[in-house]
Amino acid sequence: MSFFNSIGRMAGRGSKNTAASSTTNSKRSPTPNSAASTDPNHLQAQSQYQRSGPPSPRISPSSSQQYLSGTVTGASNGAGAYTRSRSSSSANRRGSEDAGGDVDEFGRPRGNSVSAAEERKKEKEKEKPLYMCSPFVEAALVKGNFRTIVMLPKYVDIMEWVAVNIFDFYTNLNEFYGVISEVCTASSCPTMSASSSLSYTWINQDRKSVHLPAPTYIDYVMTWVQNLIDDEAVFPTKSGHDFPPNFPSLIKHVYRQLLRVFAHIYHGHFHHILHLRSEPHFNSLFAHFLAFGREYDLLEVKDVKGSSGGESNGKGGGGVTGEVGVGLLWERWREMGILDG
Repeated sequence: MSFFNSIGRMAGRGSKNTAASSTTNSKRSPTPNSAASTDPNHLQAQSQYQRSGPPSPRISPSSSQQYLSGTVTGASNGAGAYTRSRSSSSANRRGSEDAGGDVDEFGRPRGNSVSAAEERKKEKEKEKPLYMCSPFVEAALVKGNFRTIVMLPKYVDIMEWVAVNIFDFYTNLNEFYGVISEVCTASSCPTMSASSSLSYTWINQDRKSVHLPAPTYIDYVMTWVQNLIDDEAVFPTKSGHDFPPNFPSLIKHVYRQLLRVFAHIYHGHFHHILHLRSEPHFNSLFAHFLAFGREYDLLEVKDVKGSSGGESNGKGGGGVTGEVGVGLLWERWREMGILDG
């Protein structure tokens, strides 16, 4: 059986992010050259100007940095607006043109392509799930690679090892869900969603796919798994009782359903986990769950990451035909070295 062969192989191996801020350009009209005037008001202002010196140039905060890098001429239009020297303006204009951006008569970039790219980047950041943002994505109780804690210990039967870990994963996940169950209701979670583009469906007794509210779906899953654990024929606890022949395939199905509960909590209730300051605990539990599933071929990558599509069948259904939100978490933790491929 492939489950045993795969587990055997695993046991034999080792028993083994420049955000450039766009400048808001306050476009100025070129200051006209000062001209001699016989207007008494003008002569009075000019005399005052000679006695006290030029007033401070009125530079908008958004363009202050550009003015600091150039020189300011003494010509004034009486409003305190000064022009930059021709050489500085020309140099900045050439520099902006070399950088591929459009510039105004002062050599300042108009901010068309640069600001557009920056806006797209900001929009992408807004769309990022909360659990993918720092420092939450790095929060964990366990440092290092999780493979070291999922390897089969010496002298331990592999069936017993898988069974006891399934029991622990179920128990801990059930406790986490129990904490947030009051906010996971049929009105707040009308579907078993795992991302904005994916909702799981359940196969009913008539073998039809039906949409269920998330709390109903999760209740079905947890009740089903609990009944399996309590079944002595499936999870034997007495000496001399063997695991059933279909135990590997049954455990794979259990693993897939528990993954969906994890996926919904991350997608719909991670902010509640944060309010409880339990994100390190929940992240570590999920990373352990993923590492164990991959080590013993209980979990397929397509179940974690999903694919382009809309919805997926639930109990008894096939592969995932939508993008699972926690697939991003899987990829990020692989980059961080927490998980293997």
